[in-house]
Formats: sequence, structure tokens, C-alpha cells
Amino acid sequence: MVGAYVERMKFSAVMWFSGIWAVLVYLPVCHMVWAEDGLFYRMGVIDLAGGVVVHITAGVGALVACIVVGPRTGYPKTPFMPHNLPMTVCGTGMLWVGWYGFNGGSFLAADGNGVLAMVVTHISASVASLTWSMLEWRIHGKSSVLGFVTGAVAGLAAITPAAGETGPLGAFIIGTVSGAVCFWASTSLKKKLNYDDSLDVFGVHGVGGIVGTFLVAFLASSRFGGKRLEESHDMISQMGVQSAAILGVAVYTAILSWIILKCVGLITRGLRVSEQEENAGLDISSHGESAYND
Repeated sequence: MVGAYVERMKFSAVMWFSGIWAVLVYLPVCHMVWAEDGLFYRMGVIDLAGGVVVHITAGVGALVACIVVGPRTGYPKTPFMPHNLPMTVCGTGMLWVGWYGFNGGSFLAADGNGVLAMVVTHISASVASLTWSMLEWRIHGKSSVLGFVTGAVAGLAAITPAAGETGPLGAFIIGTVSGAVCFWASTSLKKKLNYDDSLDVFGVHGVGGIVGTFLVAFLASSRFGGKRLEESHDMISQMGVQSAAILGVAVYTAILSWIILKCVGLITRGLRVSEQEENAGLDISSHGESAYND
């Protein structure tokens, strides 16, 4: 979530918000989705590794936080370029490899289920990154490496809830849809609603989690290489379950996140740093260090 409101939120506020949010939002949602007596678990929700639990909660929480804290000084007129693009690519590579453990390891066994989860994870990320790049080329006339890696993360987020159920064809569909929808959410939607999500946490993780959580209701079917043999009415029923989990968790997260932020603002006497500290950069003003030698 922190990526949504970087460069303007007090470090003390970040720490308070992160700790309280984890206890009041993340842990209850974990129970709702993954515990045998959890609300959505009993309903039959499909979420292998956290499309609802991780990505929707973090995405919605990040959206609320960046709106409450407010935009960076100069946004949206001032361009904010990546600090170090090679490090961004290296970080994405680490995420991509780590996601094999994130999804494949969720079965707690080195078997065919884990292998399938790793394969579909790779397919979804690859297809989403290519989809994002093609949309950039089509709309802006050029593709960027930043767009490529952003699309990859969108595909990784979207396949997370479905990796245990869908097959390669389903992963291809999820990658295509998530690459396109997350691109729209991170560009057109963000511009239209005018919120400053610095690293597109909501647009990539939140929207990606929603896409994958919804689509698995259909793509878990054996006709898409999945492991379930649902009839059409079963798919519709599962769609209702998945939609209820998405909506219920999104609303719960939004309300609790807003309340927590307001309370933290009282504790830290405001959520934002001063304009002078923001202009100097939080590395210097909050931590007394910089990535540059000078």
C-alpha cells in the first residue's frame, strides 16, 4: 500500500497506519476467506493465494489512503519520472520469480498442483506484460520497459486467486484481460477521478485482484483447462460467490481504512509532511540519507 502515498506521508503515520491496518483489516479478511468457519470460505469462494486477501485489500486501502492524504505537490501537472528504471526492472524480476513460490508454494507440496500454479503464473504475467506494451504502442506510438514490467505485475496479481484452479488457456485469458483492464485503470480511470496513486497500487494490484477473482468463476472449468467440472449454472452461482467476496471485502476495507487514517491523523497531528519537507524529499527530511553521494 505504501507505494500509493509515497513522498508525502509522515513516517510515523505510515508505521501507525500499517500496524493497525494489518490487525483490523488484513487479519479479519484472512479469516473470512481462508478459515474453515470464515464467512466467504463457507460460501465457497475461490482464492488460492490472496487475490481477495492480499491484492483487493491492499489496493482498496491504498486508494483510500492516497485520497485522504491528498496528491503530491504539483500533481498532476508536474511529471514524476521513475528514480531508477534498471532497479525497477530488477525488482520486477525478483517479484516474478518470487511469485512462483507465492502461488506454487500455497499447496504446501511439490506435486502437480504446484507445477500447474507455477506454469499459469508465468503465462499470465507474460501475456499481461505484452498486452500492456501493445496498448502503449497503439495509443502512444511507443512501448516502454516501465509499462512492460507494470503489466507483468498486473498479470501476477490477477492470476493469484486462480492459480490453483485454472489451466494454461485460462491463464492466457486472465493475462490478456488484466493487462488491458489494469492499463485502463492506471491511466484513464486515474486521470478521470484525479487521485494520486503514485505507483498505481490500486490500478495494478487492486484491479488485477478483482479481475482474477471474478474470472476464476468461469475459468476454473475444465473447458478452459481448469480442474473443475461445473455446469453453466454452477459457474453463475460461483460468479455470485466471487462477486460477494469482492464487494464485501472492498467495502469493509474502505470503511476501516478511512477510520484508521482519521484516527492516526489525530495521533500524529496530521498525516502529511510539510511542503518544505516534501520538496526536500523524504529520504533527507525524514531519514537523513540519500541515494546520491552528494
